[in-house]
Amino acid sequence: MSVSRKDFPEGFEFGVATAAYQIEGTRNGIVGPSHWDSYAATLGNVVNGENGDVACDHYHRYGEDLDLVRDGNFDTYRFSTAWTRVMPDGRTVNADGLAFYDRLVDAVLERGLKPSLTLYHWELPEVFADAGGWSNRDTALAFGDYARAVMDRLGDRVGAVATINEPWCIAWLSHFLGLHAPGMRNIRTATRAMHHINLAHAEGMQAIRASGSKADAGIVLNFAWPKPESDADAKAARRFDGIHNRWFLEAITKGQYPADTLDGLGPYMPDGWQDDMAAISAPIDWLGVNYYTRTTLRDLPGAVWPAFEDVPGPLPKTDMGWEIYPDGLGDMLTRIARDYTGDTPIIVTENGMAGDDHLDGQTCDDPVRVQYFDDHLQSVLRSIKQGTPVRGYYAWSLLDNYEWSFGYDKRFGIVYVDYATQARYPKASYHALKDAIG
Repeated sequence: MSVSRKDFPEGFEFGVATAAYQIEGTRNGIVGPSHWDSYAATLGNVVNGENGDVACDHYHRYGEDLDLVRDGNFDTYRFSTAWTRVMPDGRTVNADGLAFYDRLVDAVLERGLKPSLTLYHWELPEVFADAGGWSNRDTALAFGDYARAVMDRLGDRVGAVATINEPWCIAWLSHFLGLHAPGMRNIRTATRAMHHINLAHAEGMQAIRASGSKADAGIVLNFAWPKPESDADAKAARRFDGIHNRWFLEAITKGQYPADTLDGLGPYMPDGWQDDMAAISAPIDWLGVNYYTRTTLRDLPGAVWPAFEDVPGPLPKTDMGWEIYPDGLGDMLTRIARDYTGDTPIIVTENGMAGDDHLDGQTCDDPVRVQYFDDHLQSVLRSIKQGTPVRGYYAWSLLDNYEWSFGYDKRFGIVYVDYATQARYPKASYHALKDAIG
């Protein structure tokens, strides 16, 4: 790789990221049902009807996995707690679940790594899904109770905590586009989810502060660089940007929603939503940025709002079909700091790609991923040199894992997982990052 640790500011954190449902295995320990379990059990929702029952068996193999993080010269391990493991019925604390996360955090610290906790990475307890899920305000309020239970147990040992991972995916992708659990396509439901997931962030922040934890607290948003297909499509790109990027960013940093997005969503907003905005925009200590691609938009004049569609861009694609556009990461970081967050530290909490990876003996060569990381790290460096306060970069993901609606068909890991044996094999990208940051 053309970059190394010495190119970055002193104290810059290199890490890897994972998520509970994708790696732990819900058959392990005491875990309640989530809406992903029922979504995956519905024919046609997930490739091959696969689920997270076993996943990567991280529940039993976390020591081995954390050795890989340490031996890869990383500083930080980003992980999530599962609401369904901490509170199997959504409300009652489960001693077995908290004990597992106790062991996990202690094991992270024993290896000289910084634990970076995400409180919610998509596994909503089924009891809340039955009552309307994120379209129901009560779900956001219950999230605050869950957050407090986790922070009371782990808050003394985690260095950073994020309330929510990727609210756009939780709300819009899952309730308007219908591509993730609960798989709905309803603008009213989606709009309420778009607001209530922000309210959950506010409840989570209050719980973190009330716990007395000294952990830095923030949220992780996912961004895509919007590109109009032609000059005539500029308004489509702006509408996409409002839904995907600005809705959450403006709420958290400015206490408002974009006026142009409210033109479409306003009629479906819950009563009294304005009263929540002060809490939603309470100060954060850091912002997590997840970035994978840019999106090319085509306007659809006369169509129902938002009246745009995604179209394939001209650049090379990952195995997900996502365009590889490294400049978008640096440009987005610069834009976020300039227009929204100012001096608030930013961490790239996810960046990576799915590849058509195969084992050759015990090795996996993934040169496209190596170049992907190199190019995106160069983009981060350019933004830092422009004055953006980027404090870290975490690769997604440590392991090949359960990739939601794509099952086990897409491999994002820097470590190859043989799902038949659960054996781990570091890929060439793991070794390239290890050497670069060593």
